[in-house]
Amino acid sequence: MALPAQSAALLAAAVAIAAIAFLLPPSSRLSWTPRGRFADMILANATIYTADPARPFAGAMAVRAGRVLRVGTYESVTELKGRHTYELNLSGNVVLPGFIDSHVHFIDGGLQLARVPLRGVRSKDDFINRVKEAVRDKHPGQWILGGGWNNDVWGGDFPAAAWLDDISPDNPVWLSRMDGHMGIANSLAMKIAGIDRSTNDPIGGTIMRTAEGEPTGLLVDTAMKLMFDVFDKASIHERREALLRASRHALMRGVTTVVDVGSYFPGASSKKTWQDFSDVYEWAHSMQKMMIRVCLFFPMPTWSRVSDLIAENGRSLSQWIHLGGVKAFLDGSLGSSSALFHEPYEGDPGNYGLQVTDIDSLLNQTLESDKSGLQVAIHAIGDKANDMLLDMFDKVVDLNGVKDRRFRIEHAQHLSPGAANRFSKHGTIASVQPDHLLDDADFAAKKIGFERAERSSYTFRSLLAGGAQLAFGSDWPVSDINPLKAIQTAMSRKPPGWEVPWIPIERLSLDESLKAHTISAAYACFLDHAAGSLSQGKYADFVVLPSTSWEDFAGDLPAHVLATYVSGKLAYP
Repeated sequence: MALPAQSAALLAAAVAIAAIAFLLPPSSRLSWTPRGRFADMILANATIYTADPARPFAGAMAVRAGRVLRVGTYESVTELKGRHTYELNLSGNVVLPGFIDSHVHFIDGGLQLARVPLRGVRSKDDFINRVKEAVRDKHPGQWILGGGWNNDVWGGDFPAAAWLDDISPDNPVWLSRMDGHMGIANSLAMKIAGIDRSTNDPIGGTIMRTAEGEPTGLLVDTAMKLMFDVFDKASIHERREALLRASRHALMRGVTTVVDVGSYFPGASSKKTWQDFSDVYEWAHSMQKMMIRVCLFFPMPTWSRVSDLIAENGRSLSQWIHLGGVKAFLDGSLGSSSALFHEPYEGDPGNYGLQVTDIDSLLNQTLESDKSGLQVAIHAIGDKANDMLLDMFDKVVDLNGVKDRRFRIEHAQHLSPGAANRFSKHGTIASVQPDHLLDDADFAAKKIGFERAERSSYTFRSLLAGGAQLAFGSDWPVSDINPLKAIQTAMSRKPPGWEVPWIPIERLSLDESLKAHTISAAYACFLDHAAGSLSQGKYADFVVLPSTSWEDFAGDLPAHVLATYVSGKLAYP
């Protein structure tokens, strides 16, 4: 039976791409030697979206020594074709710059891929069964670790230690919520951590309790440190494997660069991020095992150490590892009722959220980081937290002077009226995660009321209109790395099962969404000189899609990529 024309073209492109991996020796995938002035590879008959306003679209591209040599018409690149040049005819397939994920916890994500998977669990019974299955594979005393659960999916009831105790009497359990700001421990884990009714709430955190004062097993924000201090730490080998696993997962989704904000959370030690840098990233770099580019952010309390590292090595250790700056937190998350708001949570009049860092301490550390030339990224979700940060940035500029600093607010999820227009004043980046709205749309009104949710949530259009730079990310493993899905979400704002968009006035166009995952994301981490667009001299990082025309792509965004190239070499499949 004959295939439809579109399916036949898609199949032909996939076969052509796979042929590269099959026909070329393994060494040639990793290091092609440039020969004179000729290209190593030419993409022909392609639909290339460059993300470069000087030439938004092209039909061909030449690559040499891992960088874009020329972009234009096929006729303009044929003079670069030599005897050893490989030409890939894409039959119209759409090519995009490699996606940049602006906010991940990369090694944690890689570890999570090998732990109890709780994302998408839709009932208490399913939750318990997932843990029960994990216990079967463990010896008594071994920790059961996992995460990704979202209580709002099954109706809002938080899990409790009582859910876990009968199925894990001999194994301590710790399962983090999808947002990373809350986790559930079983009774054995709490006993090991020394948590009981007499344990005080730490500053910036909460031990959830029953009406009688007994801990339920839920720990919020800085209270999670009580558990972090006792459960089994991943070995160096496990963390190295996690990096490789995470890299393969990202490449499968078309991601060629990530901004890794590390394993630093409120209440957690800053040591883990630095250990990951030395034990994992420097190891991968020295062993030539890096597969994608990373821009690393370190805990703000260690700003002087970051400054010294950059003074010694420069901002890039290589084409693979870039030293971005420092990261801090101001509040918690909406799902954990710890995001900081001007008004209280619905049905909880005494709860305005949590301020997890003293603002004076945060200001002083930001001033010192900024003086040292470090980029500053700070987590803020609630409207009050965002206003406090915007006010603080005003003070920093007043005291340290005007320069190209590109402050980042990570999440910028709920904004008070007029706040979106303040981002442009100092060129502040709004580092946002579109796919988070798929979860929040169903329960934001329950948390903060319908009117507040409708006017303040995920205000992407307002931010762009106010002059902000948008940088898209996933917050993986909170949400999965999936730029194509995030782009679709930003355009449609339709959660699963919804017939109408959530806050449709805040939808973005396809071009705006693509730029937020490419060139704007590169700008947001000072990599726009080398990545983010398919422009002459930049890294030849790109993805090939199954769509065989721009109209096909714009009308029906595909759910997957056909191939991912890094430095002009096939990296996936």
